[in-house]
Amino acid sequence: MKATGIVRRIDDLGRVVIPKEIRRTMRIREGTPLEIYTTGEGEVIFKKYSPVEEMGQCALQFTDVLHKTGGLPAVICDKDHVIAVSGMPKKELLERRISPMIEDSMNARRVISYRGDTSDKILAVEGIDRYTVVCYPIIANSDVCGAVLFLSDGKHVVSTELLERLAETAAIFLGKQLDDE
Repeated sequence: MKATGIVRRIDDLGRVVIPKEIRRTMRIREGTPLEIYTTGEGEVIFKKYSPVEEMGQCALQFTDVLHKTGGLPAVICDKDHVIAVSGMPKKELLERRISPMIEDSMNARRVISYRGDTSDKILAVEGIDRYTVVCYPIIANSDVCGAVLFLSDGKHVVSTELLERLAETAAIFLGKQLDDE
């Protein structure tokens, strides 16, 4: 755990303010769900809650099927980082942050479908040189909680109706699974 040197007091209602610098760095906004943990050493830990991350193994199996069917690397992410990947080395992508453009697209509930215009190339994951071919938001309980993506495979690839339908179907299915929890 990294010390910030910032100290905050709890107010009379039991609230504590998370400093703006930390909220910005950790992409915590108003309404962001947080899990609260305690440790035996007296620490209180706040962790961003991700219902998609709770699906771990299911998401990994889903990306395997998407990759085999669609032929491109498949990714499932929550609102911040990659949860599951298939079709490229997992170490390369797992736990990496999604790009701000993908985050903005999810928050706007906008589908990305790359049609070949180089100005429309959107990098999917920070620090990875793969552009987004298709991105479909996962919506559960009326909230966006992640996305299903197909990434370029190093060649010039454009979206197809098959890739769009696969991403849409996966996103709807995962959203339904999260609705039921």
